[in-house]
Amino acid sequence: MEVDPMEAVPDDDDDNEPDADDVRHAEEMRKEKGKSRLNGWVAVTVAILATFLGICKVKDDNIVQAMQQDQAKSIDAWSWYQAKKIRTDVARSVQDQFEVQALTAPPAVRALLEKKIEAYKKQAAKQSGELADVEKQAKAADKDYADWNVHDDQFDLSDAMLAIAISLLALTSLTQKKWLFGLAMLPTVVGVVYGVAGLLNLGLHSNFFAKLLGT
Repeated sequence: MEVDPMEAVPDDDDDNEPDADDVRHAEEMRKEKGKSRLNGWVAVTVAILATFLGICKVKDDNIVQAMQQDQAKSIDAWSWYQAKKIRTDVARSVQDQFEVQALTAPPAVRALLEKKIEAYKKQAAKQSGELADVEKQAKAADKDYADWNVHDDQFDLSDAMLAIAISLLALTSLTQKKWLFGLAMLPTVVGVVYGVAGLLNLGLHSNFFAKLLGT
């Protein structure tokens, strides 16, 4: 019987066929690569959001200081307004009393009373004129406060949304669930939009979220 010398030569296909360990190792490498890529995206996103939060925090602190100043101006102006109003009412009341007395007073006394009446009339007119200016200042301070409060609400909402986003990103890194990363992008978008609105002094505002956050 003739022996075929080619039978002793190993088949190339048999040598190239991967065994179970090679397959498992390749699968582990693929998973590790995917895990590393996801963690990289999470790290970059968290770093960007943290930087954005820091910038918004500086702006928000300045807004809070402006609100406090406007609130102090409003309190002072309205207090001064009340004082002016009381002075006006007192001046007019005294003027009325002197006018009544002048009706029955002798001529000599009446001349003195008329001088008093004229003096209190001028005093009442002066206080009344200043009253309008003080009221205007108080209302201007109230308006400035309300305008700043809109932007403060924007930063509050941005801060809350980005805090939720960072928490979801942390869960993404722990669980390696890609869908959690996608879910984290929803509050991220809302937080960034309201943060940019606050930085650019835009009028974007949500009464629902403002009430929800207690503002």
